[in-house]
Amino acid sequence: MLNWKILSHLNSKKIKLLQEKKIRYFIQHKIPFSPYYNKLFKKNKIKFSDIKTLEDLRRIPFTTKKDIVPTKKEKKHINFILKPDKELIKKYSSKFDLLKYSLNKNSAFKEFNPTHIHFTTGRTANTVPFLYTPYDLEKLREAGRRMMDIFNIDKSDRLVNAFPYAPHLAFWATFFAAEASGLFAVHTGGGKILGTDKIIKTIENTKASLLSFIPGYAYHLLREAKNKKANFSNVKKIFFGGERVSKGLRYKIKIMLKSLGSKNPEIFATYAFTEGKVAWAECKENSGYHLYPDMEFIEIVDKNNENVGENEKGEIVYTALDFRGTIVLRYKTGDIGSITNEKCSCGRTVPRISSKIERSSEIKEFNLTKVKGTLVNLNTFFEILNIKEIEEWQVEIRKKNNDPYDLDELIVYISPKKNIDFIKLKSKLKNILKDQLEITPQIIKIDLNKLLDKLGMETELKEKRIIDKRTKI
Repeated sequence: MLNWKILSHLNSKKIKLLQEKKIRYFIQHKIPFSPYYNKLFKKNKIKFSDIKTLEDLRRIPFTTKKDIVPTKKEKKHINFILKPDKELIKKYSSKFDLLKYSLNKNSAFKEFNPTHIHFTTGRTANTVPFLYTPYDLEKLREAGRRMMDIFNIDKSDRLVNAFPYAPHLAFWATFFAAEASGLFAVHTGGGKILGTDKIIKTIENTKASLLSFIPGYAYHLLREAKNKKANFSNVKKIFFGGERVSKGLRYKIKIMLKSLGSKNPEIFATYAFTEGKVAWAECKENSGYHLYPDMEFIEIVDKNNENVGENEKGEIVYTALDFRGTIVLRYKTGDIGSITNEKCSCGRTVPRISSKIERSSEIKEFNLTKVKGTLVNLNTFFEILNIKEIEEWQVEIRKKNNDPYDLDELIVYISPKKNIDFIKLKSKLKNILKDQLEITPQIIKIDLNKLLDKLGMETELKEKRIIDKRTKI
């Protein structure tokens, strides 16, 4: 594994050479151990030795969620786990690996035996288990160390990890990042485990300088901290994961932090998906997420599945370059973004994914009239509703009269801040929503505590910000 300080400053030519070296080794000596890709290569008459360059990767068919998601009839995900046997090892392993395995019989077992598991969140499909071996966990630690370097974290910083405790990437990526970086850390498990009041006291008592949250829960905790007149003067940085961070929410959180004594708080976002096994980070707001070119290769493709140019938007496609356990190649994430190879203002030269990422699953059609449907990007609600006049909000999508054949309804529940004229706010929101989304939803005022319960702020893994209650026909 290359030293990150060197790797993060390589020029694009050297990065490409490194990735192609990784591809050749990984495809020829490790992917044959994958039941799924072994079968896929044979079906498409591709030899493992045929894949030598980044361009050669395009010969491999895409992998999608449908290929992985387990069903009642078939545990599809099992076929994506590397499963070497004596015959496969003898046939496909490199000479160096064969020597290593012969000298130490436990080395192959340690390299390929799963010992850790994460699950996808299952918002749009059944949850999918992704397995890590000890080899992978070292990669996760290294990715965490790099993430903290990108955040410019100091050894003297103290971390309070408020990601929810679960077999999900956000919590464990932060846990291993702190461990690998030698940081003092308290891993609270979030509001559902330790509870908001105790997390607030922990931040105060440990004089934490670094906090990690899911964005919506962060604002909730900070609001509670303000009500309790807590002292967060030591807090310098917050990093988010699990959900996108809108511009409006960033602004509200910074204001809240300053009111708690934080002098010049910085907010960082991360990008991750379970299938990628690690998280990528911004070095500053909207800098883009710095990639680890020795661990993965990212493509951007258009609607026709053709590769697009640098800085052009399309679907993010992920290929693992150096993992064991569960592996995916040319995996279509369903996320829309772009990539750049330009040198970042921080001086790093690794590729970066744009900070403006949208999930294609959040673009939905609504039959609001009998004439035609309207396509609505649900991400837009985050920008419109995370404003200073609103404490909390939730969007509910349902059918009129609970009739699956009737028209769609969009209901926006909001809890305004104190002394806000609801009538004026309602009119303002209706005009903005009609202008930007071409829809006019119902807007209903709701008590803050009731809305927090609806959101599941203290009980759910992620708050239920947008709920689709439409019955599928």
